[in-house]
Amino acid sequence: MKQLIRKCVESLTPYPPGKPIEELERELGIFGSIKLASNENPLGPSPKAIRAITENLNKIHQYPDANAYYLKEKLAHKFGLPMSRILVGNGADELIELVVHTFLSPDEEVIIPQHAFLLYETFAKSFDGKIITVPLTNFSVNLPAMIKAVSANTKIVFVNNPQNPTGKALAKEEIARFLNALPPDVIVVLDEAYIEFATDPNIVSGLELLDSYPLLVVLRTFSKVYGLAGLRIGYGFTSEIIAEGINRVRQPFNVNYVAQVGALAALDDDEFVKKTLNLIREGLAFLYAQLDRMGFEYIPTQTNFFLLKTPLGAQETYQRMLKQGVIVRPMDSYGLKDHIRVTVGLPEENERFINTLEKIIS
Repeated sequence: MKQLIRKCVESLTPYPPGKPIEELERELGIFGSIKLASNENPLGPSPKAIRAITENLNKIHQYPDANAYYLKEKLAHKFGLPMSRILVGNGADELIELVVHTFLSPDEEVIIPQHAFLLYETFAKSFDGKIITVPLTNFSVNLPAMIKAVSANTKIVFVNNPQNPTGKALAKEEIARFLNALPPDVIVVLDEAYIEFATDPNIVSGLELLDSYPLLVVLRTFSKVYGLAGLRIGYGFTSEIIAEGINRVRQPFNVNYVAQVGALAALDDDEFVKKTLNLIREGLAFLYAQLDRMGFEYIPTQTNFFLLKTPLGAQETYQRMLKQGVIVRPMDSYGLKDHIRVTVGLPEENERFINTLEKIIS
């Protein structure tokens, strides 16, 4: 009898998404919970996106624009690239999968940093790729070690900058040296889902490196700084040869109409973006000060979340805080059994997190 499920798929562990607040409250019989687990925007979605979506709901009986022309046009104007070099997907997750689907052949190698976004490995394994994992150094991506891991069989390298879940980021010079040291036939996916939150002036977008490395793919998302996670829409920048290959594989209507409308309007919402960034920076300053007072170890971040080491361990801390109605993300699934990841929330949510942490530890 033929094997029903491909062997490479049988070996996969499903991605552990954070549960919605409503589901957790129903399971535990609690109310008034706060969710600081999924790096969502605490302010909610862009108001301009909400207005545009509301005004266009009467058109959802129609198929969306298969090529997302107007969204690509606005992205091209905003970032100074031709539309032919812009990708749009059902979240950045789909774009990651499309890169693997389009270019990875069975048994070719994919290099990823340790503790990276779990879907890099999941997608690569699902297409029979061989995973090479490179340890971090002080919770940062070790680019020199990743170079050493490259072989004649390497096809794709993933780098997330800033890194999820550690929140650390690489400077432009580091990434440029890394790209220059790679063989010219290796595809590099630079995942910049959190780049807008970076405050270090040395951390700049990989967009500036696209012309010097044709096999670079720079990914972004509308989920975080624009607050559109529920719409599932991401975008990316690359060379025409990479984009042309991906467009052969992707579904024709991969980004729904409502997502395109919302994203198009969100790109004009500079006031909302500024408000979001200010909120995150003020929230981090408060949280750092309180954690310093309490003597906790944490990793300073370039994102809207941070990694916190807890003496109770990841799962025990998660469970105790959950019972108090505070939802954080245990990092044991990432191999970090002593850490939780905490999203910066509204001021009152940050204060509740600190109070709850003190309570469960004591």
